Amino acid sequence: RLEEFLKKEVHLELSTLPDFEERVIDFSEVEQLMNSINTIPAPCAPVINPQAPNTATGTSLRVCWGLFSDDTIECYQLCYKPVSTERHSDEQAEHTLKVKETYCTITNLLPNTQYEFWVSALNVSGISPPSERAVYVTAPSPPTIKTKKIRSCENAALVCWESRDINPVDSYTVEL
Repeated sequence: RLEEFLKKEVHLELSTLPDFEERVIDFSEVEQLMNSINTIPAPCAPVINPQAPNTATGTSLRVCWGLFSDDTIECYQLCYKPVSTERHSDEQAEHTLKVKETYCTITNLLPNTQYEFWVSALNVSGISPPSERAVYVTAPSPPTIKTKKIRSCENAALVCWESRDINPVDSYTVEL
């Protein structure tokens, strides 16, 4: 009987058409709740380290910072500008670098100049508040020896030099 039934061509027709209501369901609250479960919080502010000895040359500085939380970080945003007493100086322009590590060497700086640095952490949720600002100083340029003024005798020598820096230098070391 099954074989005979399957050989027959069957046409099914509904006597009445289904009457479906078109409903729009608002899932925005559920979506927000689901997103809040998987959301990474924005990071806390990093802590910038004070300048360490031997981290400066006349034209570069090595800046280090740390993050004292378990935040997920994609990169850091390091900002700096020269410290100046003039309010509207052209050199007051802020520079911003994206950095993957917790340190960065900045080059092409002016000798014997103070720079102010601050850093923020970034992840998919946003940017952290900036760190406290730290002032770093580049090393002074080597002085120029005035060769025409050098004098010497058996027990003494007179050597004169002049600084090429605009800012005053604290001290000099003379090596023989």
